Order: sequence, then C-alpha cells, then structure tokens
Amino acid sequence: PVSRKLAGCTLFITGASRGIGKAIALKAAKDGANIVIAAKTGEPHRTLPGTIYTAAEEIEAAGGKALPCIVNVREEQQIVDAVEKAVQKFGGIDILVNNASAISLTGTLETPTKKVDLMMSANARGTYLASKICLPHLRRSNIAHILNISPPLNLNPIWFKNHCAYTISKYGMSMCVLGMAEEFRGEVAVNALWPQTAIHTSAMDMLGGAGVEQQCRKTDILADAAYCILSKPKSFTGNFVIDENLLREEGVKNFDVYAVAPGHPLLPDFFLDVDPNTLAMKMEAHGASPVFREGKKIESAKHEGPDGAKHEGPDGAESAAAKPLGPVAETFKIIQGAISEDVVRSTQGVYLFELSGDEGGTWYIDLKNKAGSSGIGEPPVKVDVVMSMSSNDFVKMFSGKLKPTMAFMSGKLKIKGNMALAMKLEKMMTQFSSKL
Repeated sequence: PVSRKLAGCTLFITGASRGIGKAIALKAAKDGANIVIAAKTGEPHRTLPGTIYTAAEEIEAAGGKALPCIVNVREEQQIVDAVEKAVQKFGGIDILVNNASAISLTGTLETPTKKVDLMMSANARGTYLASKICLPHLRRSNIAHILNISPPLNLNPIWFKNHCAYTISKYGMSMCVLGMAEEFRGEVAVNALWPQTAIHTSAMDMLGGAGVEQQCRKTDILADAAYCILSKPKSFTGNFVIDENLLREEGVKNFDVYAVAPGHPLLPDFFLDVDPNTLAMKMEAHGASPVFREGKKIESAKHEGPDGAKHEGPDGAESAAAKPLGPVAETFKIIQGAISEDVVRSTQGVYLFELSGDEGGTWYIDLKNKAGSSGIGEPPVKVDVVMSMSSNDFVKMFSGKLKPTMAFMSGKLKIKGNMALAMKLEKMMTQFSSKL
C-alpha cells in the first residue's frame, strides 16, 4: 500500500532512465514525489530500452513530477547544471540515489584502460561528485538521504581476482558511504543498498545471455527496499543493507512476488558470502585453510598404497596396477554409475567439460541418448552445453563443495550454450554428490 511518506520530496536519481534507478523512481512517484532523472540517454539507444523522456512519462503517469536531465556522471558540469535546474523547479533536493554504474567483468590483462577509466570515473568518482554537489542542498532538508547502490565491503580475494577494476570501482562507491556517513552524521543519512540475488536488468541480459532472467529477481525488490531506507530518519546511517534482509525485518514473507520465474533457483549476487560452505570453499581456494585442501590429500594419496608406502615399477616409475585414478577420472567413474534412465529422461542434455589444471582435458556427460554415458574426449553426438573450469573446481562442484551458481558468478565456471539445460545439471548434481 502507498503510504505517501515521500510525498513532495525531491529525489535526484542517477541512471534513472531504466533498470533499478527507474524502479526506485516509480516507487517514489506513487507517493507523489518529484524525480530528477539524471541519466545519459536522451535519444533512444540501439539496444537498450528507454530514455530520460520515456521514464519521465512513466513517472508522471504513476503520480509523480519529473525533471529529465541529460547527465553523464563523469562530467561535473552536467551534474552541477542538473542540480541547479532541480533546485529552481522543486525548491531543493531531499534525496540523492547514486545508481549510475558501469561494469566490465574482465581480468586485469583483459580490461582496456578505457574501460578501467570508465568504471572508476562513473562508479567511484561519479558517486563522489554527485554527493559533493548535492550535499549543500541535502543539509537543508529534513529528509536528507544519500543512497548508493553498492555492495558491503567484502575483502575476500575471490571478489577481486576475476574483475579487479570493477570491484575497486564499486567499493569506491561503498567507501563513500563509510566516510560520508561519519562526516555528515546528524545532518544527512548515507547508506548503501545491494541485492541478495541477481536482478534482471539490461546489463544482466548482456552478461548472462538468454535465459538468465529466470534466475533473477525483478527490480521491484530493490525499489521496495530503497523505499524502506529512504523512509527512515536521518539517524539510520552508515549501513550496508541487503534487500532481502531488510524486507524480512519489515515483515515481508512472500518473496516469490519478486521472482521473474517463481520457484526457479536464483543466482546469488556478487560480493556476498552466501553460506559457511561457500566461504570454506573460498578459503580453500586461496590457501587460507589447509584443512579444506581435499584436492591435495587426493594428490598425495595417488602416490601411496594402503600402507602408506610408494609403489614403483622396475624402472622406478609407479606401476599401473598401483596407481589409482585421478580425482576427475574417479568422479566420472562415479557419475557413470549414477546415470539411470530416469536421469536421462528428465535431463535430455549433452554436456562437454573443458577442464584445465592437473587433469586438464575434454570430458563429456550424455544425458540425452539411450541409457546415457560419460567419458573422456568429445561425445559422439551434438553438445548442448559447454562448461569450462579447472579440474580441481570440477571435482569440488560434483562433490557438493562448490555450488555451480557461485562458481558461475565468481568466474570459476564459464558456460556456453543452453542455460536451461545447464541449470538442470545443477539439480542433478545433488544425486551425484551423495555418492562422491
């Protein structure tokens, strides 16, 4: 129900022409708020939906007042001009939402300097500039909120190793929260909001490809969480809020309404340690906890017999009879034994695994033809899904130590082909992991 807590308030929202920014704007517009749409898209984009003008029409249709402004947050003067227009039209600014952001999930050597500059200037510098320029007006408001769409500061190295530049730029937004919340305590509330799961936006479509939306929630969940934060007093400051956690505290129980495909497995978002098992996996991957290094235990066991003695052939090499299967070969042996007609009937997919590392090579699982099969090399039939990862992570994934969704989101697992079939394999892994 509309509470009209933001009636008459003026919100300056960067990147509000589409996606999360527009969803927050529409939520506030239902209260009768004034929305400054500070975004770059004045002319229709060749691939992305919406402009500042189409967003303004939607906002006014929802009950708000709109001021569309061409703003590239990398350009200080454009922010200054938009703020001046907002103050002239609405008499001030009560809330700033720093939503505009650029993303490139690429490694250090694969990220062109131009993209590094884009992310640093749009995300960290743009947030800092918009905050700086709006703050004199925010300090005169009784509402006075800054809300950055940025993650909690999680220094686990896994969030840096695959996309260092992007992580630095997003954490720059979060450090603005950390610093400004203290600097303006009592005058302006400064908080961060981040989703528990992936959110379906145009950016997610580009990153995840066809079918990814089924693993996402709608932007509505962030709009509702943002509304809760912006309705709180100035004393609520310096918080790194996760949307689902906040809404549960506010009494929301049915989260299916936010799902694009209710009941479908959801991708966890970046920068969050989802559960202790996932954290243990990350610790192991970075050598922080030798207790979890099962791969090393298996490797050392390969060279020892049951009595702990090494078994060698006449020339000093291990005898073929004494040498156990490697972890990947052992995993496929168990997978083959677990394949049944029911599994084939319910899956109907052929999977190719391109593995790197100690047991690198090509392997396959055919869960589509006849009674199913698995083995080394290329399958004799057409492949539906190609999965690329290290042999060590493959073993962890099939033994239940590494969740496929987390492997995919953290860059450990790359998927090409039919995403729906890839997700079917994830469900099927629970049958395999109990035997591994």
